[in-house]
Amino acid sequence: MGVAGEDGSAAKRFWIKFQKESLFAMYSPFLVGLASGTLELEAFGRYIAQDVHFLQAFMQAYEIAEECADDDDAKASICQLKERVLEEIKLHSSFAEAWGVDLVKESAATNASINYTEFLLATAAGKVEGGKVPTKIATPFEKTKIAAYTVSAIAPCMRLRAFLGRELQRVLDHDDNDHPYQKWVENYASESFEALALHTEELLDKLSVSLTGEELEVIERLYQQAIKLETKYFEAQPVPQRSLVPFSMAYDLGKQHFLIFSDFDLTCTVIDSSAVIAEIAILSAAKMEQDESENLNPFKSSEELRKSLDALSRQYSKQYEQCIENIVLAEEGIVTSFAHRNLYEALEQLSEIEKQANRRVVESEVLKGLNLEDIKRAGEHLKLHSGCTEFFQQIVQKKNGLNADVHIFSYCWCMDLIKSAFSSGGLEALNVHSNEFVYDHSISTGEIVRKVESPIDKVHVFKDILKNCGDDAKCLSVYIGDSVGDLLCLLEADVGIVIGSSPSLRKVGTRFAVSFVPLFTGVVKKQKESVEAGFIDWKWQKGVLYTASSWTEIHAFILGL
Repeated sequence: MGVAGEDGSAAKRFWIKFQKESLFAMYSPFLVGLASGTLELEAFGRYIAQDVHFLQAFMQAYEIAEECADDDDAKASICQLKERVLEEIKLHSSFAEAWGVDLVKESAATNASINYTEFLLATAAGKVEGGKVPTKIATPFEKTKIAAYTVSAIAPCMRLRAFLGRELQRVLDHDDNDHPYQKWVENYASESFEALALHTEELLDKLSVSLTGEELEVIERLYQQAIKLETKYFEAQPVPQRSLVPFSMAYDLGKQHFLIFSDFDLTCTVIDSSAVIAEIAILSAAKMEQDESENLNPFKSSEELRKSLDALSRQYSKQYEQCIENIVLAEEGIVTSFAHRNLYEALEQLSEIEKQANRRVVESEVLKGLNLEDIKRAGEHLKLHSGCTEFFQQIVQKKNGLNADVHIFSYCWCMDLIKSAFSSGGLEALNVHSNEFVYDHSISTGEIVRKVESPIDKVHVFKDILKNCGDDAKCLSVYIGDSVGDLLCLLEADVGIVIGSSPSLRKVGTRFAVSFVPLFTGVVKKQKESVEAGFIDWKWQKGVLYTASSWTEIHAFILGL
C-alpha cells in the first residue's frame, strides 16, 4: 500500500507536496488583474467561456468514473459532484449574462484549455502513463482504478480554485463595493466551494484505499500533471493591459538592468554556515586524534575544541540578544514614522557586536587547521531551501532576454563554502560577497579576511554595487533577506523581500516604523495603482518591506511560470 497523509488522506498529502504550483497561478497576470479589479472585461469574458470547456470535460469524466465505481456510495458521491458541475455551468452563464459576455462568440477552446481537457478525458478513457487499460475491463477492481485515476485528475483543480478564492478574497478591498469581479472571488472562497473541494478529495481517498503502492504513485503523477496544466491554464489567459507580473517582464528589458541580491545564511540555507564550519573543525580535530596526525590547532583534543566553540557561540548569542533588546526597548519609545537614521545608528551597535565576535574567533584559533577540500565537500552537501537553487538557475540562464546579475551577501567566515554550495547547482556565475579564510597550502591558518562582518558592511557593499551599475534610473534592485542584518539593504532596494519569520527582524523593524506587507497584497495594490496612473511602475516606498512565504513565491513573482 502507498503512504497517505498523517490523517490517512492521500489527497491532502498530494496537495501539500504540490501546493507550490498554485503560487504560479496566483501570480499570473490574469489573477493579479482580477484581484486588483483592473482586468478588462473582454479578458474575463474569454476566461468564463474557456471555463465552460473545463466544466463540460468534468461532466464527461464524472460520467465515466460513475460507471467505473464499484459501490453505491462512490456512485452516489460522483452523482452529487456531477450535479455541482451543472450548478457551476449555470453560475458561469449567470456571470456571462451579468457582465454581458457572449459565450457563443468566445466558444473556441484555447490550447491551454485543450491541453487539460484532453489529458482529463484520456485519463478517464484509461490512457494512463502512455499505456492503455484493456478496452473490455475484466473486473470491478480494474474499473475502480479508472475511477480513481479520473478523480485524481479533477481533485487538484478543485483544491487549487478553493485556495485561489481564499487568497484573492484576502486582498480584496471590502470597502470597495464596485469591484467588478467580487462575486467570482466570493464563489470560490465560499464555504460551499470548500465543501465541494473536500468532497472531491474524500472521494479520491475512498477510491484509492485498495490500490497498491505502484498504483498510488500513478495517482500522484496524475495529480501533479493536473495541477501543472491547471496552473498553465491560468497563466495562459490573455491580458490586454500591461501587468506588474512577472516582475522581470514588467519593464523594458533592453534598457533595464536587474540586480538580484540575497543573504545566504538561513535565507538560502536551512542551517547557519557557522555551525557547519564549526563541525568541520571538530571532525578535523577528531580525525587527527584517530590518525595520530600532527595537531594543527592549539587544542589538545576535539572535545576541548568543541567546548571552546560552544563558549564562543554562547557569548555571541548572549551579546546579540541583549543588543536587540536594548534597541527595541530604547528610551525614545516607538516612533510613528519610518526613521532610517535612527535605525542605522541602532544597527551600528549590532555591527560592533558582530566584529567583536569575529575578533574572538580569530584570537582563539578555533578555525585553524581546516582543509580546503573538506570545506568544499561540506558546501556541496549544504542543504538549501526548496526552490532557492531553481530560482537562481533561471536568473543566471537569462531566459527571455533577462539582463540580471545575482549578488550573494553573507557574514559567513568562508567564501569557499558558499561558492561550493552553489556550484553543485551549476551556479558558479553568482557574485559572492563575504569573508574569507587565509590558507597555507590549502590549510586554514585561523585568520579571516574580514570583508562583510555587519549590517553596515552589507549596506556599504550594496551601495557600491549600485554605483557601479551606472545610471540609477536604469537599475532595478531586489533584495531578499531574513534577519536584522539584512534590514538596511532590504530598505535600500527598490523591492525588499523578507523570507522566513525572524522575530528579531520584526521587532527591530517595527521599532523604527518599518511596514511589513504580504507580497501578494503589495503586488495587487501596485497593479491597481499602475493601471490608474497609466503606466507600470513599482514606486519605491520608504520603510515598506514585503513578506514572502517561500522561494517559490519569490520565483512566481519575479519570473513567473
